[in-house]
Amino acid sequence: MFLTLLLSSSAAHGQVQTTGTPGAADATTTISGKQLPAPQPPNDGKIGPTVADSKTWWPPRVVPGKGAPNVLLIMTDDAGFGVSGTFGGVIPTPALDRVANNGLRYTQFNSTSLCSPTRAALLTGRNHHSVGFGVITELSTGYPGYDSIIGVENGTIGQILKGNGYSTSWFGKNHNTPSFAYSVAGPFDQWPSGMGFDYFYGFQGGETDQYTPYLFQDHTQIFPWRGKPDYNLSTDLADEAIARMKALQAADPGQPFFIYYAPGGTHSPHQPPTEWIEKFKGKFDMGWNKMREQIFANQKRLGVIPANTQLTPWPVDLPEWESLSADEKKLFARQAEVFAAFAAYTDDEIGRVIQQVEDLGELDNTLIIYICGDNGTSPEGTLLGTPNQYASFNGILDIPVADQLKLYDVWGSRETYPHMAVGWAWAFDTPFKYTKQVASHFGGTRQGMAISWPGQIDDIGGIRNQFHHMIDIMPTIMEAAGVAQPEEINGIPQKPIQGTSMAYTFKKENANAPSARKVQYFEMIANRGIYSEGWYANTVPPHGPWILNASFPPIDDYKWELYNLNDDFSQNNDLSAQNPEKLREMQALFDQEATKNNVYPLDNRQFARSMEPRPSMTVGKTEFNYQGVNPGMSDSNAANILGRSYTITAEVTVPDDGGNGMIVTAGGRFGGWGFYILKGVPVFGYNMLGLAQYRWAGKEPLTAGKHTLVYDYVYNGPGIAKGGTGTLKVDGVAVDTHEQPNSIAFIQVMDETFDVGVDTRTEINSKDYILPFDFTGSIDQLNIKLGPTQFTPAEQKQIKDAQDKAND
Repeated sequence: MFLTLLLSSSAAHGQVQTTGTPGAADATTTISGKQLPAPQPPNDGKIGPTVADSKTWWPPRVVPGKGAPNVLLIMTDDAGFGVSGTFGGVIPTPALDRVANNGLRYTQFNSTSLCSPTRAALLTGRNHHSVGFGVITELSTGYPGYDSIIGVENGTIGQILKGNGYSTSWFGKNHNTPSFAYSVAGPFDQWPSGMGFDYFYGFQGGETDQYTPYLFQDHTQIFPWRGKPDYNLSTDLADEAIARMKALQAADPGQPFFIYYAPGGTHSPHQPPTEWIEKFKGKFDMGWNKMREQIFANQKRLGVIPANTQLTPWPVDLPEWESLSADEKKLFARQAEVFAAFAAYTDDEIGRVIQQVEDLGELDNTLIIYICGDNGTSPEGTLLGTPNQYASFNGILDIPVADQLKLYDVWGSRETYPHMAVGWAWAFDTPFKYTKQVASHFGGTRQGMAISWPGQIDDIGGIRNQFHHMIDIMPTIMEAAGVAQPEEINGIPQKPIQGTSMAYTFKKENANAPSARKVQYFEMIANRGIYSEGWYANTVPPHGPWILNASFPPIDDYKWELYNLNDDFSQNNDLSAQNPEKLREMQALFDQEATKNNVYPLDNRQFARSMEPRPSMTVGKTEFNYQGVNPGMSDSNAANILGRSYTITAEVTVPDDGGNGMIVTAGGRFGGWGFYILKGVPVFGYNMLGLAQYRWAGKEPLTAGKHTLVYDYVYNGPGIAKGGTGTLKVDGVAVDTHEQPNSIAFIQVMDETFDVGVDTRTEINSKDYILPFDFTGSIDQLNIKLGPTQFTPAEQKQIKDAQDKAND
């Protein structure tokens, strides 16, 4: 009902506009949008015996309605409500300020609490479970709400805008292609191209090294950092987005663009340029408790929280800053300096993209939506922080402070893959409780957001307090663009969009209008919440999410709380004891929404889910064969050696010097393994998450010609992360045998790849070699044989149950 206030396009009212002479080469048309692609209109040409007797007819080019704006949709990563200066934080975010000062700030805008699910909701306008993204794709399971497959009945904003004549481009993070589809063989229907984007330049997965990213241009893996020692992904993404906008304007100045810009900051690894880190030297010496108080005061001063908001209590299981040792304070302050530098640097690069819109003369015709974070600030650095996030993911939570301080001067450089202590994450989510992963509390789900649209927002610099959710962004964009929800896309009937447009908030007269969103459920890893017209009920996490891979109580034993958000913005005063009837009403509403949206079955396992089978070329496969050079395979489509015995056999031909280079590797600087020849000597190396190097080597260089090299490993199971015995053989003779005390537990380094004949990204052991490290011989045959996984009986049953479900 607010559309007529925003856009005068006839197409917005369901009418079709055609410009030019129908059938002429310059004719254009809008479409109703009910079917995408739109059916081609009847051919009004004439076919005669000769050209002289015939009349040409061209189908009109589909264009958006007159006045349809460009759309720049920006979302950063792992940044809670208290991170940005725009919402009271201590980190300057001038680009977000610019959008807010030219438009509106939203104080009750919510995510799902986790990366992939939030992005699925954003792209589809539907709840995350209803499009298969109840959890990140790496933890997907074979249930409709959790399989990480956006079904063809859930058309995306990219498909809809493209079908209506927009150019569509995606830059940065893509965490919505199932990891089992990271392959040159596809399928590509779940890649950005299959989601309606003409162009993609970004990385796959939840995170990537900012210096050597797992980067793609459309479907092709690329390596733009090679030969560029100062390369950083955030700058590269901005450069590419700017170049794309320039190219689009040069090609067709009248065609509006939709750009989805999703940089990796501030997800771990926190890796900003050194000059940005220096800007924050000493800025966090006050500690997380004092910083939290400062943010809270700033938020009240700015009016982004109500005056009666209470600062939620500091959790008893996190240390107060003043209880820390001098070394702990020094380390933790450094961690925050690097995080802040990453946040500020990311915003600065976003500012360059926004400035380019203005430089092209398009700012007055561009709807800019800037969402600070896809969930709360991340606790995955655990209590002490870590120089290598993958150590935490694999259950190594307590790298000693003294050991971490050895990396103080290089924290954030390419030598680290760092994350910060959880005390900072909690403080950066001020004034709320909890952090990323916790869907029950706003510390996990509340995001600062700003929207600008010159000429259409008439309350410049205003604040909006209506309760909204990620699923509301897509219908907001559609209303602004004057496009309808399609009934069919590619002949497939579409599920209704569940979001509600926020465009009503653009008018000053609606500044205090009731929230158009009346009900919204939340769920992640069995932490639950339900909103209904100012009331909120939620479960209480059994423990903090920084305790990775811990056991949880039965789901039915979770405690519930009740809040009246109209009087309690920060979710501080539990009313469940005073109003049990209201709590029961809200619990029943959650069950209703959960049933409707495929939330069941609830599952409170964390990273242990990563071990479950998923569709891919590797399911059930125990033997892999390769020849020649095969770089860049995703680890999800390669042999997984975790938790089992294995044998790698390489039939190679080497030159006179015995050969040099990588035969096969999976992983790199922060964890993994490699089988290679070093100056003629065969070597097998295992990088234990940067904490230890285990190495087997031959005694002498190989002679020229053919050789059979074998690395045989016997796993000391059952159980996870166990050690074993490795034996290196050359032409049937054992040349090195010794024990390996432990192994990677759950997750391999996901932004590295499985490479045969080369090492594409970073070294397994930089003391042995530096890149490039291409094999100088030939790989005649490479065979990898996997033994059965070796888990405890309980773990075996868990995996068997999952396999049975997958085969139903």
